[in-house]
Amino acid sequence: MNTKPASHGPLAGLKVLELGQLIAGPFAAKTLADFGAEVIKIEPPGSGDPLRQWRLLHNGTSVWWQVQSRNKKSVVLDLREPPDRNIVRRLADEADVLIENFKPGMMEKWGLGYEELSRTNPGLVMLRISGYGQSGPYKDRPGFGVVAEAMGGLRHLTAEPGRVPVRVGVSLGDTLASLHGVIGVLMALQERHRSGRGQVVDVALYESVFNVMESLLPEYSAFGVVREPAGSALPGIAPSNAYACADGWVLVAGNGDSIFKRLMSAIGRDDLGQDPALADNVGRVKRVAEIDAAIGAWTAARTVAEVLDVLNAAQVPAGRIYTARDIAEDPHYRARGMIEAVTTADGLTLEVPGIVPKLSRTPGAITRRAPTLGEDTEAVLREVGLSDDQLAALKARGLF
Repeated sequence: MNTKPASHGPLAGLKVLELGQLIAGPFAAKTLADFGAEVIKIEPPGSGDPLRQWRLLHNGTSVWWQVQSRNKKSVVLDLREPPDRNIVRRLADEADVLIENFKPGMMEKWGLGYEELSRTNPGLVMLRISGYGQSGPYKDRPGFGVVAEAMGGLRHLTAEPGRVPVRVGVSLGDTLASLHGVIGVLMALQERHRSGRGQVVDVALYESVFNVMESLLPEYSAFGVVREPAGSALPGIAPSNAYACADGWVLVAGNGDSIFKRLMSAIGRDDLGQDPALADNVGRVKRVAEIDAAIGAWTAARTVAEVLDVLNAAQVPAGRIYTARDIAEDPHYRARGMIEAVTTADGLTLEVPGIVPKLSRTPGAITRRAPTLGEDTEAVLREVGLSDDQLAALKARGLF
């Protein structure tokens, strides 16, 4: 594990209060924490953030938790209790950023809305992530990432033609919203340097998905075309597809004009590579079935390794489909620092994803393991001025 001090990183000195749970809000806070921000995560008493119990567990705690909550401090407070909400206000008064992903209106119901918090901390930036945003006719609907992927237009495309749309096997809608939220927070902090004032960053899950849907809407607007599922192909861009080999599948993206010529030469089909009608993408799209058949016939007679050896030598973008084992054993991942080792609170040594993006002078770092539930409650609350009696009262309620 990287052992750089907690003060290291481009966001050192930034204080973040995380009130979210599960994926969208916590992923945004994790990203800020990776680059030096001090993140104080508020968890409910008892079981804490439900993510602690999601997917595969080691000694009762998800190994996913060790990624999502690294570099954070855990403070247990019950937001249903007015005294605990008062403590949150004190923490918010000292924060630069507050992150929440509750249903719109919940923060206001608790007296923790932006209008109230900004009265005593006008420089506060509040990131609010929700299914449909803080306004509009759908704002009160419950929203999860998978629903956002459907509304944003992605789920319709993730299928073979005529078959049921399938979900991507990770929570893509949530993480896209998280990354948009981080971008918004950093922009709001940059603007605060000029004005001295904070603001709300309103991120909707479905909008974050819609933002990456490329030509989907303008094609409908201009031509009335509704883009349909195309399986592993990339409609309108050729050739780009998955092709069967003797022992698996390979992805080939030969859709650049010069790349296409190199690809056809590599597979012994210069007749196609030198065909003037296929010199540009428009022509290739018209004959994509013929091109795919030529590539598929060539790959079918070879192993994945043989195909990649030839195409890499020809400088044609191609790759095999990685499993978790492939990732763990790949030397490039390790050379880039994308696999790091951490030790959990109960002594398990665990490999986890490294930090993205790579900064040359002030890189991010994993400076502390994910916290146990409420591990930092007493220390953090002492820092904001709670007395021994107040801490004793919290301890009597079993909060730490």
